[in-house]
Amino acid sequence: MKKLVLFILISSGLFSTMEVVLKIGGNHLDSYQLTMIRFLIGGAFLFPFAFREIKKYHTVFTGKDYLHMLAMGIVCICISMIFFQFGVENSKASTAAVIFCINPMFTMLFAHFMTEEKLNRVKLAALGIGLLGILFMINPLHMDQGNTPLGVFYSVASAVTFGLYSAMARTSVKRLRGLTQTSISFLMGAAVMFPILLILRKPVVSGITTDNILLVFYIGAMVTGVGYLFYFLAMEVSNAATASIVFFMKPALAPIIAVVALHESIRFNGIIGIFLILIGSYINLKTQIAHRNGQSLPDDEVEKTYVNSVKENKI
Repeated sequence: MKKLVLFILISSGLFSTMEVVLKIGGNHLDSYQLTMIRFLIGGAFLFPFAFREIKKYHTVFTGKDYLHMLAMGIVCICISMIFFQFGVENSKASTAAVIFCINPMFTMLFAHFMTEEKLNRVKLAALGIGLLGILFMINPLHMDQGNTPLGVFYSVASAVTFGLYSAMARTSVKRLRGLTQTSISFLMGAAVMFPILLILRKPVVSGITTDNILLVFYIGAMVTGVGYLFYFLAMEVSNAATASIVFFMKPALAPIIAVVALHESIRFNGIIGIFLILIGSYINLKTQIAHRNGQSLPDDEVEKTYVNSVKENKI
């Protein structure tokens, strides 16, 4: 239990700094360049651990497996994380962080069509609460200074497409294992980004100096590498549903870090939005735990879980 708590705290802490360091990094490096570099470093950092996992489980890859991981890498790095970087640069770090945290709800939406995990009224309610939380967070009629409609669009698009990436990962995780397919898909996605940089005439390594090399290292090795490593370590000593508490903690931690590091302000409507997203994430997390421990509950039982969750949180 102590190991699990430590792994979750390290992973959630690192993930919660992501938007702040990416916002700072975006002031020094091109968005496409920064995205490629951080996933190249992160994927390379994870690969020795993935290789050990491959040997341990005697994983054998087919051509379809490589194509699947390539598709995952393109969806994650070339689409979702590019949207994410644009979202961070065109809105507050706290806003981008909280919006991105609803990606597990979009995962369950895509998983309905791609896996045996089907939608029910409770999951749809969780998604609805999460979307309502976004509306409160951004307050579209009176946006806070620093937030823009374009930044919100990019952040939502990133959450949706990362949900697709996660659903794709669920279709193969039992055979390929999470750490393995994450590392390889990161490296493949970064490899695809290289010709994109050349075509768009973006810098590849220029702009990286002694002044920002530590920041680049932190983004790539610590946030993308160590963050995911401890997430998968938490999964090893528990299960996927319990490890996903990492993403439940982030909506609470990331805005605090943004306020402290970037001196951002969060208004009352933003606090309500964060609270709603936490409630939606909690409902989604609880149904995941019920599914992975048992037992996929029938709709009437899952609805009881939802009702109890609402009562517990006094909504």
